[in-house]
Amino acid sequence: MIKLTARQEQILNLIKDAIENTGFPPTRAEIANELGFKSANAAEEHLQALARKGAIEIAAGTSRGIRLLGVHAEPSASKIPASLMISLPLIGRVAAGSPMLAQENLETSYSVDPALFSTKPDYLLKVRGESMRDAGIMDGDLLAVKKVDSAKNGQIVVARIGNDVTVKRYRKTGSLIELLPENPDFKIIKVDPEADEFALEGLAVGLMRSWH
Repeated sequence: MIKLTARQEQILNLIKDAIENTGFPPTRAEIANELGFKSANAAEEHLQALARKGAIEIAAGTSRGIRLLGVHAEPSASKIPASLMISLPLIGRVAAGSPMLAQENLETSYSVDPALFSTKPDYLLKVRGESMRDAGIMDGDLLAVKKVDSAKNGQIVVARIGNDVTVKRYRKTGSLIELLPENPDFKIIKVDPEADEFALEGLAVGLMRSWH
């Protein structure tokens, strides 16, 4: 049993809530803002303490590179009964105009433990590009996606604009939808639902790495 201070427990719960609500952990700045710290460095110190105690793992180089140990780890097939595994199709490049789960978009399928995710995903999407780098989502990663037709502000979504499919953070103000990158090298995509051909293809509920 890991022994945590009250503040460490508070931060761990904050991380868990963020992952449950948005699919991804908070940034240091968000933790500092939520808990009233004067700087992100104070949050970093608590995160390092949590890492030393084995409660989390910190990935270098990304602002959201925080993982609850065991939550995003690759499952061991020997420990999980086959009857409890679910099969998820892997979507590669999406053909223009085709439904997300159309046969021509499917590369393969993976058997995974549904307990890895707060919400059961419907498919895996192979991430392309670096636009979500600072959310810890890298080129080639497998994003676990739940099919939805609506999202809350701040959630990471898979969206289709015309024939392009993209992974971005969702924000809606009035009738304007903005798709926000997590990399300053990329621009915000502004969508007018009445003028643009736009659809939500799903909500990110987790991430898997080293399966590709």
